[in-house]
Amino acid sequence: MEGSTLGGERHWHALSPEEAADALDCGLEGLGTAAAESRLAEAGPNRLPEARGPGVARILLRQFASPLIYLLLAAAAISLLIGELDDALFILAVLLLNAVIGAYQEYRSEQGAAALRHLVAVQARVLRDGRAASIPADRLVPGDLVLLESGMAVPADLRLVEAQGLSLDESLLTGESETVEKSSGPRCAADAPLAERYTLAHAGTQVAGGRGRGLVVATGAATAVGSIASALAREDSPPPLVLRLERFTRQLSWLAILGMVGFGALLLARGEAWQEVFLVVVALAVAAIPEGLPVAVTVALSIGRARMARRNVIVRSLPAVEGLGACTLIASDKTGTLTQNSLAVARLVLPDGSRLSVTGEGYAPEGEVAHGDAPPDAAREAAARGLARTAAATCEASLHHDGEAWRHFGDTVDVAFLALAGKLGLDWQAEQAPPGRLGAIPYEPQRRYAAVCDQAAESGGGHCRIAVKGAAETVFAMCREVPAALRHEAERLAGEGYRVIAVAGAERARPDAPGLPAHALDGLEILGLAGLIDPVRPEVPAALEACRRAGVEVRMLTGDHPETALAIARQLGLAEAGDRAVTGQQLAAAEEDPEAMRALVAAAPVFARVEPLQKLRLVEALQEAGHFVAVTGDGVNDAPALRRANIGVAMGRSGTDVARGAADLILTDDNFASIVGGVEEGRRAYANVRKVILFLISMGFGEILLFALSIAFALPIPLFAVQLLWLNLVTNGIQDVALAFERGEAGALDRPPRPPSEALFDRRMVRSTLLYGGLVGLFGFGFFWLALRAGVPEAEARSALLLALVLFGNGLALACRSERRSLVRVSLADNPLLVGSVAAALLLHLAAMQLPGFSALLSAMPLPPALWLPGLALALLLLLASEAAKGLARR
Repeated sequence: MEGSTLGGERHWHALSPEEAADALDCGLEGLGTAAAESRLAEAGPNRLPEARGPGVARILLRQFASPLIYLLLAAAAISLLIGELDDALFILAVLLLNAVIGAYQEYRSEQGAAALRHLVAVQARVLRDGRAASIPADRLVPGDLVLLESGMAVPADLRLVEAQGLSLDESLLTGESETVEKSSGPRCAADAPLAERYTLAHAGTQVAGGRGRGLVVATGAATAVGSIASALAREDSPPPLVLRLERFTRQLSWLAILGMVGFGALLLARGEAWQEVFLVVVALAVAAIPEGLPVAVTVALSIGRARMARRNVIVRSLPAVEGLGACTLIASDKTGTLTQNSLAVARLVLPDGSRLSVTGEGYAPEGEVAHGDAPPDAAREAAARGLARTAAATCEASLHHDGEAWRHFGDTVDVAFLALAGKLGLDWQAEQAPPGRLGAIPYEPQRRYAAVCDQAAESGGGHCRIAVKGAAETVFAMCREVPAALRHEAERLAGEGYRVIAVAGAERARPDAPGLPAHALDGLEILGLAGLIDPVRPEVPAALEACRRAGVEVRMLTGDHPETALAIARQLGLAEAGDRAVTGQQLAAAEEDPEAMRALVAAAPVFARVEPLQKLRLVEALQEAGHFVAVTGDGVNDAPALRRANIGVAMGRSGTDVARGAADLILTDDNFASIVGGVEEGRRAYANVRKVILFLISMGFGEILLFALSIAFALPIPLFAVQLLWLNLVTNGIQDVALAFERGEAGALDRPPRPPSEALFDRRMVRSTLLYGGLVGLFGFGFFWLALRAGVPEAEARSALLLALVLFGNGLALACRSERRSLVRVSLADNPLLVGSVAAALLLHLAAMQLPGFSALLSAMPLPPALWLPGLALALLLLLASEAAKGLARR
């Protein structure tokens, strides 16, 4: 089994951090790269047992679990009883071939889904060689030091060595919904139950808040969750659309069977032999019931999922493929989705109102600080250095040069301040980890600030230095005095699109106990403002324009300052000059007034300073207004809204494990334009599903109509059982799935989204089914009737009708390529698989007509042009009729 724990089974919760480190033969600072690689070779990857796929044999056996299969087996048995060995063997061969085709399609779909699941690898943050790094979680080994923060999934069982307000959601293991506070200090009793092991963080649990560090003590199957992994592992459920189609197929099966009983009674009343009647009725039921429809639709959705992956959208839940195409509104986060998430401090404003500019690009600590066109004077430079030093002290990120380039790790706001410190000549690493740190409050979205308390070296141990950075209005509230000019500068910077961060500090008497008490954050001294710029992604304006053409509204939901959010929205064209942002305070005030809430939600393009639960309420209000809502998010605070949305979209790069776990889709490039590409592919996938359904239902309806008219006009049985089974195999078995590979029609984003409640079998689908199926049935009956009237022998007329129906199936497959556009405007080169399947179906039948033995089995024979040319002409006429119908619909 993959995974390990060193030193055998131990009560790790009963050991101190130092004792755990000794048992793991490592230090409290973690491992080096060489030691980690050696342990990985010994312990194996940190993986839980995964749900095993059904396997080829099981998938193949599943194809036989159908009432239609039982009917075919009964037909084969009766053929044997009446001495028709050839017919029995043919029925069994068709049954086996259909099963193989269905199993292959389902297996390919399963394999594609498994491959996509591994595209977004879970990452773990560790200290390796004394430096923070992000590695795939499956490469963790016992002895690694893991860094934890809000929103992460705990990647292995850890003995905590540091915990700052750390709380975990352990409901996966304990069933308790309340979060659990964790500690690195005291040992737990050796017999403490799982829910009371406060010094351990277990694999699979979620960090609800705070920060922590822990030594890996067990990985993979050796973890606590490893013992129940087999119970957690399960196969994916079929998407709702496939379940609906399975129900539809079952209902249609009962109707078809009742109808076939009626056909059988009529044929028996005409004096037909009961054996032949039974076989024909069974074959007609097989033709009429689209038994392969759910599998074909699953394949169509899987193809859509694969195409979305090529456009940087990973589908975690197959229903999202069909659902994304129905999206009417996207509620998008700002940072990293609409913008580049490449922050840099570009402006500083000092308490006296002085404005400084900062040069340099990206996160390299290379650039200059200027006051106007000249370097700042000594006083301003000292003030800027004080601001940068204080801000760097609160940063948890890392920035280092690896000999080739500058590398960063952690929150991008923190990295931007570390780069600022470097530009001002400061040793940011010394500021981040001074000796004698007394306490820290890590940044959390709901707090909107980070703070630390460090020993003031020059004070002789009696004082400490407080450092705080965060949202301007949050930090202003902690300060004893904030100049009005500085408040005005905060508004001005925000209005220009800057993300505004305020920095404050103070020297205090050293607290009696370690930590950072809340009262220590009152009466601080404001040190100034930093304006961080995050450029708009260049491809987003075009993507927003595509959304407008597609009838998809876009709203911005952000925790940023209202003026900053509006400035970005105006750059993107989401907001006009007179638009205002709705704030979290306004939403809170309207919470008890549904009408006021509806009015706020209906018009506002931007929602700023929004709390997590307000995001959830916004999503619900938009859904109540009739929208099918897609929501983007990356933090643990976004998880409730992601779950509640019709389609939850998480960020693959910057997103937390909690956000990704709550989402239906993951953007591997964190780019809004990729969502728009996903909407387009979702619409194409849904359109392809409709094409497959239209083809299968129309062909089955046409065959039923052919038989009904033949019985009504007292004609001989138009096709024998073996011929019907063959027709079903060469037309439906090959061409239906090929329709799922259509690339999609141009202009998929030039139409409004379909209503979320729209029935799959809408008026257009019903009209097309009646038209196409009616033409197949009428043309087939007319062809057969005229052939018999012309004196063509009955066997030869059936053979000609069989070829004509194969041609009709070819024409119908081509007609179903688009529900709206003319066939001549849909390039054959866009779907070579369909072209090949049409040719293969026809060539297979022509070969069967020529092969000795096989042609006798099918009662098919070579035909003179006088008998196959009319069938070809009628197939072309079917195509022309479909073109005329589409032309009328377009007008």
